[in-house]
Amino acid sequence: MEKKQRHFVLVNGAFHGAWCWYKVATLLKSAGHKVTALDLAASGVHPKQVHELHSISDYYEPLMEFMASLPEEGRVILVGHSLGGISLSAAMERFPEKVSVAIFATAVMPGPDFSFASIEEEFTRKGIFSKMDGKYTFDNGPDNPPTSVLAWHNYLSSNVYQLSPPEDLMLATVLIRPTALYGGKISLELTKERYGSVSRVYIVCDQDRGIPENLQRWIIENNPPDEVKLVSGSDHMVMFSKPKELSSCLQGIAEKYS
Repeated sequence: MEKKQRHFVLVNGAFHGAWCWYKVATLLKSAGHKVTALDLAASGVHPKQVHELHSISDYYEPLMEFMASLPEEGRVILVGHSLGGISLSAAMERFPEKVSVAIFATAVMPGPDFSFASIEEEFTRKGIFSKMDGKYTFDNGPDNPPTSVLAWHNYLSSNVYQLSPPEDLMLATVLIRPTALYGGKISLELTKERYGSVSRVYIVCDQDRGIPENLQRWIIENNPPDEVKLVSGSDHMVMFSKPKELSSCLQGIAEKYS
């Protein structure tokens, strides 16, 4: 029996772009599915520069434009990684009728009663941002604080790619771009009527040091999804460390919810 073709839309997290999905996109396409991997603004090969982003909505505008371009009957499986969870949440709120299921892979997952500000506060309390040891850019002195950050190689190798193939870490060191710092100004208006009408699945990565498992579980507890999956033995970059397992997991979720 021929499997139904699904349309997966893959959304990157901080520093990364569509390029980070190359293994998973290949596996999904080989299985007969349609795949769209998007560069968010100032990510990957997107022409905008990080200093041109004035709000989080500027950052995820490419996803909004793509969703708006889909035909009325077009329904997709949204997959967001890490910071990509913000973009997913915004798309769910604006285009709930076009989303079969939203999959959060070791990602932030705000909701109607769970603001991103509360997630950010917990991340700060747990020292997640202080571990980043990043290179701050566009810092013009004490009266002009940094507006973006670029992760150092030692942070990537120790906390993000520690279980991924070394060639993928090398790829990242060449292709990552700065991520904007919005200074606590990220605000999403998410409603139970729209965002809440979309099925959600969270994929936990148990060896993640970027967003450790206890923080992933805390997010899940505060904004319970319809289902929780586990990709065992994965670092933060599950698409590099466990691409086959992630691809299989995504297809299984798609079969159940679309």
